[in-house]
Parts: sequence; C-alpha cells; structure tokens
Amino acid sequence: MNAIAKTKGMGFALQPNSMDEAFRMAEMLAGSQMVPKNYQGKPQDALVAMMMGSELGLNPIQSLANVAVINGKPAIYGDALLALVQNHPKFGGHEESFEESGMVATCTVWRKGDATKHTVTFSQADARKAGLWEKSGPWTQYPKRMLMWRARGYALRDKFADALGGLITVEEARDIPEQDMGVASRAPQSQESEGLANKWIGRANTAGSADDLSKVWKDGLAEIKSAGDMKAYGEFKNAVATRGERLKELEQKVSEVAQ
Repeated sequence: MNAIAKTKGMGFALQPNSMDEAFRMAEMLAGSQMVPKNYQGKPQDALVAMMMGSELGLNPIQSLANVAVINGKPAIYGDALLALVQNHPKFGGHEESFEESGMVATCTVWRKGDATKHTVTFSQADARKAGLWEKSGPWTQYPKRMLMWRARGYALRDKFADALGGLITVEEARDIPEQDMGVASRAPQSQESEGLANKWIGRANTAGSADDLSKVWKDGLAEIKSAGDMKAYGEFKNAVATRGERLKELEQKVSEVAQ
C-alpha cells in the first residue's frame, strides 16, 4: 500500500483542532525552510493546502508536500493522486501501459464491483492538438511521463471524483492558461474579501466587553470560514486580539478606580 494514507492516530502527525490552531500551524510551517518554496512565507497558501489535504485524509505535512497552489488553484502531484485513489475503499485496481510506436499512454482503472473497466488514452496527437507537444519544460524533457500523467489524471478523476474532491494534477494545472484558471477574475474577489474583513473588524472594534468580543469572534469566524477567505481571517484575528488586549486594559483601569 502506498505511503500516502490517512494517518489518524499514527506517529507524530500534528492535527489542528480549530481554525485558529490551523492558521498558527500554517504560519509556523510557512516560516520553515523544510516546506516547498512556494509555501515559504505564504501562510495563507499553506493553510489552503492543509485544508484541502485534510479533506483528502492527509496530515498537514503530507498536504504541503503533495498539494500545490497553481495560479491560485489547489492541485496535486500525479503520483500522490494515484496513492489517494489506491487508499479508497472502492479501489479495485489499475493498469498502465505505453505504446512506443504511436506514443500513446493508456491508463485503466476500476472500482470494486464494476462490471467493466474504465480506460483512458492520451497520445502525442492529443498533446499536439492541445498545444502541449514540444512545449518548453517537462513536455520536451519527459514527454512519455507527461503523456502517462495526463492519461492517469483523466482516468482517476473519471472514476474516483469522490476521492479527489475536484483536484486536478499539478502537471495539468501548469498547462492551463491563467485566464482559464479564473485568475483574471480575482480582483472582484479581493473586493469581497476586503468587505468581509471590514465588516467583522468593525464589529470587533466596537465590542464593549469580553463576552461581546467572544460572540463577535464566534460569529465572524463561522462566516469567514464558510467563505474560505484566509486573508479576511488573518485580518479579523489580529483585530480581535488587539481589541481583547484593549478591553483587558480598560477592565484593569476600572478595577483600579473602583479600589
């Protein structure tokens, strides 16, 4: 069985129990030199990868090692994609082959109880039609491997969408133009993020007591978490912490006056 598997109760696999713990862990890991460079100094990206990996049964370290953010979208490396599917309870098996003469990669996969197997091919002709063949980078360095990864990615996603949560492979994501990944439409999302952050920061700043602040934190966290907005989360968290310190100072002054 592949090494990438659910790690519940196994070894030193730290698992955060709340959004606050997850963000603190993301900040810690993003400050390390032991995580991939695309996550170093980027706790928000690290948190998204950890959240996506958690949905797939990966611990935070496995998530950062196998999930990448490409053009703002999470994706997973081809070998890890196969490992996740192999750990699915309905995984029946898979076969791969490569025809040298026609440069055709074939991946066949099936679920337990399937009457027929599902087969996908991806050829040099397919890659050329998609504008990938002879593209600088991996397509010229490892063309056979890229063809196989593309066939594998399509086949596994077709049969095990429930195991992969909509993820595509890193190799495929890198070949999709930014405008097709939704990058061009991120500006309106930034405005929404700012509005969501300002809404809850304003409520935190006007909280009159620790109890009021606690309720603001709980309600705001629920909405921000539902929106999946890590930028708003970070700003809101800082505002709540600052307001909490201010309330403590005010409470102390009131106590001193009362004495």
